[in-house]
Amino acid sequence: MTTNPPRAGRREWTALAVLMLPLLLVSMDVSVLYFAIPQISADLEPSGTQQLWIFDIYAFVLAGLLMTMGSVGDRIGRRRLLLIGAAAFGAASLVAAYANSAETLIAARAVLGIGGATLMPSTLALVRTMFTDPAQRAKAIAMWSGVMTAGVALGSVLSGVLVEYFWWGSVFLVNLPAMALLLVLAPLLLPESKDPAPGRFDRVSVPLSMAAVLPVVYGLKEITSEGWNARYVLSITVGLLFAALFVHRQRTSASPMVSPALFRGRGFASAIGLNLVSAFGMMGSAFFTTQYLQSVLDKSALQAALWALLPSLPIGLAAPVTAGLVQRGVHRARVVAAGFVVAASGYGLLALAGTDSLWLVLVACGVLASGIVMVMSQLMDLALGTVPVERSGSASSLMETGTEFGGALGMAVLGSIGTAVYRHGVPDSAPAAAHETLGGALAVAGQSPGSAGDSLATAAREAFTQGMQAAAIAGAVVLAGAAVLASVTLRRVRVREESCTENAGRADQVSPSGV
Repeated sequence: MTTNPPRAGRREWTALAVLMLPLLLVSMDVSVLYFAIPQISADLEPSGTQQLWIFDIYAFVLAGLLMTMGSVGDRIGRRRLLLIGAAAFGAASLVAAYANSAETLIAARAVLGIGGATLMPSTLALVRTMFTDPAQRAKAIAMWSGVMTAGVALGSVLSGVLVEYFWWGSVFLVNLPAMALLLVLAPLLLPESKDPAPGRFDRVSVPLSMAAVLPVVYGLKEITSEGWNARYVLSITVGLLFAALFVHRQRTSASPMVSPALFRGRGFASAIGLNLVSAFGMMGSAFFTTQYLQSVLDKSALQAALWALLPSLPIGLAAPVTAGLVQRGVHRARVVAAGFVVAASGYGLLALAGTDSLWLVLVACGVLASGIVMVMSQLMDLALGTVPVERSGSASSLMETGTEFGGALGMAVLGSIGTAVYRHGVPDSAPAAAHETLGGALAVAGQSPGSAGDSLATAAREAFTQGMQAAAIAGAVVLAGAAVLASVTLRRVRVREESCTENAGRADQVSPSGV
């Protein structure tokens, strides 16, 4: 005889609100330096290479350590890891705010990445622990997905406002009150949870996982910004080779970092793959829309960031509405497929944009983001619902690592398509710098006399818009294909609810006191 899992009460929902603090800050830190970098450059005088590392080190470290930290959380306790990560994130934020050299800021950003890698899988795993009722868990994960997506957009706006009225270090100081509040409230509200029999920690898998993730993410990011190069392709190839070694290690180790048993849960592997595709679509569009607002429509950086907030508004409705559809009996496969269709429609609208289509681009981005959140919230719920509670940290980290891969892949592939079309559209007589980027073309146009500069700027903006249209068509095709794939692979998948009840009575797994 099966019993219904216990429903969460006011304590759990209050704890969820507390968990949203680190999630929001970690997602914001991806984009928080967009407007601060000019002041940082003037103050710290970093070299070109150092400036790139100030930007990229956070994302690299975060992506490289997600799987490791998910496994660590399963072993030592997710709440404990969350508190350790919050302390590290707060301390690194303070160091970054008052950094007096580029080297110090790079080191602080690296520690922020370590802290972020502990916080993200811990928050999602704790959501899985606290909300054992499937309907409540779906609502909680929908909120988690919406906050994570909105944080990326909010980070750039907050950066612009703070830099406008304060100094660049303030973009890091805003982390301190939230982390202090988390350190105070988490021990009071969050239950401790961990795997009661985790086995020995597989130290060999730590460098293997980093060697698999970092070269691939690095190669994809560099292809996006610098174009195709044998060095970047080699980096991706090396990463894939280490990924094969990592998979072999997990299959043969007596105590693997990521248990292969996770993939035997029906729908788990499909959820990871489809989540990667959704991240592909989300970040692929961001590569174009930010440049479109600033360089095609000639908005200032802060104006562009404020306009970019508008597409985030529908996100608050998309995830809860989606969760409600599933609770009313609509099959998850249909909901996920519909989300991909909505997102593909957003790309379809983007493909219609001209050089003066502000509202069309904003609507397209809103439709796209809503569809992506529909997909992500359901796939997160599916993945966590098919694994035992004691392995929720590892499952969360795998989903988030897939998100990092998908985002980098989307920017590389769609960015390359757009760049190729752009270069073809720029007049052959234009200087070499104009053929590289729209920013380069506008800089050359600004230095050219009279109508020649105006003609070049107009041609470059039209070429960029054509490139965005081509990339949007490609993105729509990919997401439409994902809709078909979701319909097929998720058709017979039901979230396993019994894993919630069979572990509900384990005092050593979940206890409010953490003992």
